[in-house]
Amino acid sequence: MTTQTLHPRVQVVWVLRAVLLSALVTAPFVAGAYLEYLPQWAPVAVGAVILTLTVAHALLRYRRWSYEIREDAIYLDRGVITQVRTTVPLVRIQHVDSRRGPIERTVGLASCVVYTAGSRGADVRIPGLTPDGASDLREELKRLAIRADGEDAV
Repeated sequence: MTTQTLHPRVQVVWVLRAVLLSALVTAPFVAGAYLEYLPQWAPVAVGAVILTLTVAHALLRYRRWSYEIREDAIYLDRGVITQVRTTVPLVRIQHVDSRRGPIERTVGLASCVVYTAGSRGADVRIPGLTPDGASDLREELKRLAIRADGEDAV
């Protein structure tokens, strides 16, 4: 299988999160300026810098996110500042979910979550899929994991 990228609409979700984070980080500076502890321009400057950095991070995150499903494993490549490459052997897959949170439903997206055998929290999430794409990926991974487990059985 070829390397897959995320649906472009995931950028909308990540940019909205960046805007919300920027507003939360800027709020104390707004309060400080309102109470006259800071100059009036401080919240605007801080807000602009934080917004620029978080939106740039969201857009770069989209460009750096890819995955590939092969006969033996799932390969994920992601990260802006720290590049993370993950390999999940199919024989380690316990179960696979497709998930749609409220924001994802609003923009018509879904995620596929792969739970693996191992330590607590050993799961991999592939965001930015269409609902049909998430369901198809879930079924494909289920099929491949069953086949891999059969080949690995003693």
